[in-house]
Amino acid sequence: MRSNEIGIDLRTGARVSTSEASVTSPGDVLGGHDRRADGLQAVVFDLGGVCIDWDPRHLYRKLFDGDEAAMERFLAEVCTTDWNAEQDAGRSWAEAVERLTREYPDSRVLIEAYHERWPEMLGGAFDDTIEILDQLRKECIPLFALTNMSAETFPFVALRFPFVEWFAGIVVSGAEGIRKPDPRIYRLLLERYGLRPEATAFVDDVAENVAAADSLSMVGLHFRGGSGLRQDLVRLGLLAD
Repeated sequence: MRSNEIGIDLRTGARVSTSEASVTSPGDVLGGHDRRADGLQAVVFDLGGVCIDWDPRHLYRKLFDGDEAAMERFLAEVCTTDWNAEQDAGRSWAEAVERLTREYPDSRVLIEAYHERWPEMLGGAFDDTIEILDQLRKECIPLFALTNMSAETFPFVALRFPFVEWFAGIVVSGAEGIRKPDPRIYRLLLERYGLRPEATAFVDDVAENVAAADSLSMVGLHFRGGSGLRQDLVRLGLLAD
């Protein structure tokens, strides 16, 4: 990896030069050669929905005092998935909140909570996925992460979940200004860590993101739960039956 490339510091989520980042070079990960010359050599994981239970409802159920209908209406009409996706693509939270509160001034407190209380949207880690991650790393299979997430909120994940340190490298969409399923962010991951697409498996719970990986010759795995993922990895020869 060239010294002028950009990486993600696993402790802070900051975009930094690789001389400062907690990332590992492809040579270090693969021991300087292809570990599995005829098969898969690395696995890339999505975070939210695959490794971590992230859902704004964990917070807003409290704020709406259990009124599910009002909560769902707010998330569908005000703090929408599309609005949040702009932060995943690099927009700052300050700008996002300011714009939305101008449009919905009566919802200011609820809108501000999306940013200020973001850590309360985190449930726990998915134990079955983390068990699989642990098995893969014990088999010395290089692990990476590619996540759609704001660079401002990623540090909460890095600090809360110790398994984040198991990844040899992480690409956070908000730090790059590109988010899945844009093919550019997959190419960035592959190039940054010296991964061959045909030798790299990609796990995501969103079918569109998996299809984008497939289109680049990666081995896309649509995550529907730990049991199914385990079966896929056994089939691919990455885990023992």
